[in-house]
Amino acid sequence: MSFEQATIKVEKEAEFAKLKGSIERGFAADKVERFLKQVRSNSLRVRDLDGVLAKRLLEKVDDGLAKSGKTAQGLYRALTVSDQAQMREFYLSKLEEVGLELRAKFSKLYQYY
Repeated sequence: MSFEQATIKVEKEAEFAKLKGSIERGFAADKVERFLKQVRSNSLRVRDLDGVLAKRLLEKVDDGLAKSGKTAQGLYRALTVSDQAQMREFYLSKLEEVGLELRAKFSKLYQYY
């Protein structure tokens, strides 16, 4: 029997969709290296979502979010606790999808300590 994640209903769908879209665009093949460089230049670990949000790194790689007048951190804070947990899980899953070549290049960002 394989693991199947439980489905939890998203309560704040509009904010969730905007933030999810921004994360997806930030991890797009043409932008992910720029995003990782931003993480490195801000001395953050790539798994530190709170730090990424506080430093507005998604806004630096996602023009749509930057022009919307919203911040990723503001969208994240508007979510309920369960929505935030799902968003954090989504962000971490996108990190794991980054190609091996880039993960090797930015290996220090992926280290736990």
